[in-house]
Amino acid sequence: MLLEFRKSSYSSGHENCVEVADLPTGAAIRDSKHPESGFLPLGAAEWTAFARLVAAEAP
Repeated sequence: MLLEFRKSSYSSGHENCVEVADLPTGAAIRDSKHPESGFLPLGAAEWTAFARLVAAEAP
């Protein structure tokens, strides 16, 4: 399966980013500086919890 990773539009110009790709069962995240290191698959519930936590911490 070829994953299409993307960065948040909020990360433009910054190098310390997490990239995300859609999975049939949730999402995959990886470090944009080291994409060759692989990715972490998250189930739908885990991805939702992660996204809520990040949104709550955003300025």
